[in-house]
Amino acid sequence: MAMEVTQILLNAQAVDGNVRKHAEENLRQFQEQNLPSFLLSLAGELANDDKPVESRKLAGLILKNALDAKEQHRKFELGQRWLSLDPSVKAQIKACLLKTLSSPAHDARSTASQVVAKLAGIELPLKQWPELIEALLSNNNQLPAHTRQATLETLGYICEEVSPDVVEQDQVNKMLTAVVQGMNSSETNNDVRLAATRALHNALGFAQANFSNDMERDYIVRVVCEATLSPEVKIRQAAFECLVSISSTYYEKLAPYIQDIFSITAKAVKEDEEPVALQAIEFWSSICDEEIDILEEYGGDFTGDSVIPCYYFIKQALPALIPLLLETLLKQEEDQDQDEVAWNVAMAGGTCLGLVARTVGDDVVPLVMPFIEENITKPDWRQREAATYAFGSILEGPSPDKLMPLVNVALNFMLNALMKDPNNHVKDTTGWTLGRIFEFLHGSTLETPIITQANCQQIITVLLQSMKDVPNVAEKACGALYFLAQGFEDAGPSSSPLAPFFQDIIQALLDATHREDAGESRLRTAAYEALNEVVRCSTDDTAPMVMQLVPLIMMELHQTLEAQKLSSDEREKQNELQGLLCGCLQVIIQKLGSSEPTKYVFLQYADQMMGLFLRVFACKSATAHEEAMLAIGALVYSTGADFAKYMTEFYKYLEMGLQNFEDYQVCAITVGVVGDICRALEDKILPFCDGIMTQLLKDLSSNQLHRSVKPPIFSCFGDLALAIGENFEKYLMYAMPMLQSAAELSAHTSGVDDDMIEYTNTLRNGIMEAYSGILQGFKGSAKTHLLMPYAPHVLQFLDSLYIEKDMDDFVIKTAIGLLGDLADTLGSAVGSLIQQSVSARDFLNECLTSDDPSIKEAAEWVKIAISRATNF
Repeated sequence: MAMEVTQILLNAQAVDGNVRKHAEENLRQFQEQNLPSFLLSLAGELANDDKPVESRKLAGLILKNALDAKEQHRKFELGQRWLSLDPSVKAQIKACLLKTLSSPAHDARSTASQVVAKLAGIELPLKQWPELIEALLSNNNQLPAHTRQATLETLGYICEEVSPDVVEQDQVNKMLTAVVQGMNSSETNNDVRLAATRALHNALGFAQANFSNDMERDYIVRVVCEATLSPEVKIRQAAFECLVSISSTYYEKLAPYIQDIFSITAKAVKEDEEPVALQAIEFWSSICDEEIDILEEYGGDFTGDSVIPCYYFIKQALPALIPLLLETLLKQEEDQDQDEVAWNVAMAGGTCLGLVARTVGDDVVPLVMPFIEENITKPDWRQREAATYAFGSILEGPSPDKLMPLVNVALNFMLNALMKDPNNHVKDTTGWTLGRIFEFLHGSTLETPIITQANCQQIITVLLQSMKDVPNVAEKACGALYFLAQGFEDAGPSSSPLAPFFQDIIQALLDATHREDAGESRLRTAAYEALNEVVRCSTDDTAPMVMQLVPLIMMELHQTLEAQKLSSDEREKQNELQGLLCGCLQVIIQKLGSSEPTKYVFLQYADQMMGLFLRVFACKSATAHEEAMLAIGALVYSTGADFAKYMTEFYKYLEMGLQNFEDYQVCAITVGVVGDICRALEDKILPFCDGIMTQLLKDLSSNQLHRSVKPPIFSCFGDLALAIGENFEKYLMYAMPMLQSAAELSAHTSGVDDDMIEYTNTLRNGIMEAYSGILQGFKGSAKTHLLMPYAPHVLQFLDSLYIEKDMDDFVIKTAIGLLGDLADTLGSAVGSLIQQSVSARDFLNECLTSDDPSIKEAAEWVKIAISRATNF
């Protein structure tokens, strides 16, 4: 088999489908029958310079996929599989890979680089293959440029795969020395210099110690700045990418270099090719992001002991930075509005200007207004569009007081431009700017409204008219209407200024969804989003018109379900439309179901609606399933106990949702709907509990399910227990051990990143909601004694959380509530345990003096519950 491997690899890329299929089957059998021999053959193929480059490249790719996968659980399994191979096989494979780095064939070298990095990702964290980095660095002094290029590329990939704490500092120093040497202007080979520059970009996270040393930092920054002047465009682009990364990773070290970096970036923005100019602008956007975060976190009050002071780089650069950014706005592309993923210098400049406005607030306005005033009426569309874009970009950040007078003057002008400007680009940007005006400067919190009785009708007339314009302009009009409706959300329950126009607005939005070209520029989606927002923010006086929407939207959903013999492209559009229609029904259900008078009229449609949603589940589309499940959640809430009549038919789809590991969002939403059903049906859910609990326990045991779904599953245990009370008894022996082991895992979070801390807090919350639900469910029954064996563990869990001191307010509130539920349900039986608890008294006292009124209120109740159960 190994002899034929070249031919099989070539056949696997054949044009003829049958030949390809046969070859793929051969490879699969070879892998299953003898994995070590299979991997050795691939590595040997990749390393053999006499073999065709096509077979070598595919061999490397299959080898890489045998070591790595996107899904975490699969990645872990493949890593374990590699580690369990015979050491001599592993050594031979590694030797082949390192040899390939010297191959004259670029594709073979590049593939080998990636495979070496994947192996490093598996082995280095376990302190295996310690000689790898030394072996690579010894390569670096050998002369052939292509070997040095491959070595640097490999080092870069390794830095992507492993975390900095895996590599010893002396190896980091050697790596950085090799990389920075390769970047130096004295390096004559551009391929080597490019690989080195890209490697540095990945290695910056490893350079903490080096950036703390002035001399080393000066040297690294100097070499990066020199590389931005290379004659080779790819090297310049990679060097600016390094600067962007330095700006976010080492913001606090930038002060000595910022002046020089401004000069370099300004030159690139004005004169260099687009890929380079984009990165030069990105540097300043990145500085804005850093300063916005710092100012938000500290609220601008810096004391001497602030951890990260703000250096106000943007504020200092304003006089030079603003003209530079305004100049970029005039570099638009002819067709950028048609392309949803377009990104060019003008768009990057406008985005950066928006971030600058958020960073410095009012200071930006006087520097930008002259540009707007000078260009807004020019005959050249580029100048009018740039001026409009500049205005829209500075609407978030400065204070309403600063912006209101300008917006009041501009509003009329913008409405006219949206209707009458001869250029589509200008109209598109004008629609976007109006949306930003309504988003940031319209709403109940502002003292002087910009939308009044006098101009409301004109605004709506213009927006509805613009919905008939070309798709990209119509989409912006829908977006503006979305924010217009949102701003009136708190106008009062009885009537909204939009009420007189409600019918026309709804009709115009429905017309937009039916346009032949509604698939372009996200128009259909934007129209439904605006429709949903108009409905969500509507008032009692327009409820009858919302009611008229129900049969209309249901009819449209019905039509999508009737469509036969669709091409895959048409089916995809159909599924998207089903998702949008289910989403629209969800909003209508929530709106009409939330007040008694409309609820009774509206519920006449419930049977038909449920029938439609069940048919959506029969279609294979995750997006539509997600939206249908959310809509059913809303229906459960509205119908209450009456939902029981749908359960028999709905149950199989509920189970399907709970089994959907691939589309884990569908699974998470289904878990939420189970909770809704528990609250609505209470003990009527009993006949379905065995099936639901079995599936939830399976979900928790699976390593394929995304971790984010697990906390809501624990909460769901609590919902079920609350619904069925002491009938939960038969599930205790399964649920409680699961909760206990998860509680032990979540108690300690030392040395993990912010994401993990956030997840752990969510998990703790879910676990405690489960315990609370179970305790409350059993309260007052004759079976509370069944929970006593678990009480010590619950108290131990609360103790460990208190000692860790890293709970957020949400978790504190759930934790104090759980302590209360324990005392309230188990009474004197648990009293002595609470008295012996390490932290119960301290935790309660802290909560009683909390600044958060909801925590304080919960603690008052807990104090009473505990004093009943004990006598302290």
